[in-house]
Amino acid sequence: MSRLKKNVEDYIINRFTMAILPSEDRMSSVIYELNDLLHVEQRPIDVIEQSCRYFGSSYHGRKEGTRDLMGVTHKPPIVIDPANAIYFFPTTSSTRPQCIWLSHSYVKKHSKTANNATIVTFTNGEELTVNMSIGSFENQFYRTAQLRTIISTRIENEQRKMEMLLMPKGESKFSQLYEQIIREIQRYS
Repeated sequence: MSRLKKNVEDYIINRFTMAILPSEDRMSSVIYELNDLLHVEQRPIDVIEQSCRYFGSSYHGRKEGTRDLMGVTHKPPIVIDPANAIYFFPTTSSTRPQCIWLSHSYVKKHSKTANNATIVTFTNGEELTVNMSIGSFENQFYRTAQLRTIISTRIENEQRKMEMLLMPKGESKFSQLYEQIIREIQRYS
């Protein structure tokens, strides 16, 4: 990556976050954003934990949620913010200092390298080589897709239920008539 790193003190994952990598000292992070490269004085797991808390949960709670929804206990993908569809997955156990976190939304494609690592190509064309086999990468990637599907389906179902409560079938004509009457009354007021 040829972009200049900007230093920041702490960081909350947002919809532009593509990847969180440990820096060489493993006590700070390098964050790939869509248009920025940042250096943060926090370990990747600390960024994940702080971001989960910012969006109303804990990292432990998010891991438990993944386990309850999918039965995944080893290297679980997590939802950071369901409202903005921000899902991340780890490349190794999150307790290992070399763990990289990748945003599911920004992975455009992936391919195998000669030394059994994986090249990840992001949607902006940037590439990152991660030290994991293609099979392990695909397993993590597809687990995250499954988690996204489960959560988005539940959110959509709840929204449909709410719409049914607010506007039962057959009442849309009455609602339109009511709105027209209100407009007419306001016009003459």
